[in-house]
Amino acid sequence: MTLRAERAVIGAVSLTLLLLGFVVLPGWAAVAGPESSPSPPKMVSEPLPLPKLSADRSAGARPGSPAGSLAGGTATAELDWKTVAVTSGQTIGGIFQEQGLPAPLLNRLLDATVSDDDLTRIRPGQEFKFLLRAPGDLAALQFDAGEATRVVLHVDGDKVREERFKRNVERRVQVAAGRIEGSLFGAADRAGVSDSVVLKMATALGYDIDFAQDIQRGDQFEVVYEEVYCEGGKLRDGDVLAARFTNNGKQYFAVRHTGPDGVSEFYDANGRPLKKSFLRTPLEFTRISSRFTANRRHPILGRMRAHRGVDYAAPMGTPVRAAGNAVVQLRGVQSGYGNVVILKHDTLVTTLYGHLSRFAPSLQNGQRVKQGDVIGYVGKTGLATGPHLHYEFRHGGSHRDPLTVTLPEPEPLGGHALAQFMASTRPLVAQLDLAGHAASGTRLAQR
Repeated sequence: MTLRAERAVIGAVSLTLLLLGFVVLPGWAAVAGPESSPSPPKMVSEPLPLPKLSADRSAGARPGSPAGSLAGGTATAELDWKTVAVTSGQTIGGIFQEQGLPAPLLNRLLDATVSDDDLTRIRPGQEFKFLLRAPGDLAALQFDAGEATRVVLHVDGDKVREERFKRNVERRVQVAAGRIEGSLFGAADRAGVSDSVVLKMATALGYDIDFAQDIQRGDQFEVVYEEVYCEGGKLRDGDVLAARFTNNGKQYFAVRHTGPDGVSEFYDANGRPLKKSFLRTPLEFTRISSRFTANRRHPILGRMRAHRGVDYAAPMGTPVRAAGNAVVQLRGVQSGYGNVVILKHDTLVTTLYGHLSRFAPSLQNGQRVKQGDVIGYVGKTGLATGPHLHYEFRHGGSHRDPLTVTLPEPEPLGGHALAQFMASTRPLVAQLDLAGHAASGTRLAQR
């Protein structure tokens, strides 16, 4: 081999070794180099299952609510809460049967609760949440006992443990005003006021205003009332706190106040209780179909005869209330009146309620009733062409017109009690004044 060829071979080998050094030597340095750091541990990636949605969120509860845990802190994320809403006519026993749960278990739950009413007195729309380990194996039951209490019953074999949690219930005050153009309900709807509040306002002022016949176009109202909320959601309408109604130019006023006896009722602006000895109308206001008169053609008999009462046309089954405190003189059937109740209020005054479809379940002859108690329901028994209440007011055996008879006034507050009344109701009066100066058909405030 020539010198030139040897040099070429040596050069190629050297170049190859040099290139190998660039590629391999960093790996050698990492293993054996005296100043190198240890190699990082080998990382391994493995798929992990996603966590199941927690029970409190899947059941619609707030995070951290009792629906998210079982007795002893055992997590319920691996179990599902099943929500059952009560429908009309359902019983708690029927609901348990539908869920495949045995009757002895329900008996154990009833024994464990503070009050049997929590489970037995259920209402349509109420919700029960069931936590099942397996079909027929109940781990926990959750429900609300009233508005402010949530109950969780934990089941562990034959043992049942009850937990009760306070719920955050708040009352928000609303102020609204309206002007009647067609109907009271229409004016209230434009002002954002529910029918429930309208009926409560009518009840408060019903001793002085006959809402069946007195309401006119142009009448106005202002009302302060409560709405009840729990955990951010509205539960229901609360109490009417104050109301002012202008009827045919005359103002009527009602404000809720707790009197010296601890009883809350409505008073007028001067501290006189609005509650009188008798209700002006014995059912929620509706249409008067026939008035008190000495000469009326009977719709069935076809001849002229006196009509010694007032007929209130109302839907079948409308509750009829006792006009005042009384003793049941008659619960039975009389010719013409059909199913009838006669109440004896004192030695002189009796009231009669005719054409009832049925009586209140517990009503009996000789029983004492209070003003406002339901004594029966509107019907069309006896000589009646349609559902209505025939109402009579008798004084000393003589018939009086229920719409015009003078009702005795109660005594007003006085002295220190009157001063307390004025101080406590002043803010409510101010809110009514504010509403009165605003445009009608508005809801003004919330706090």
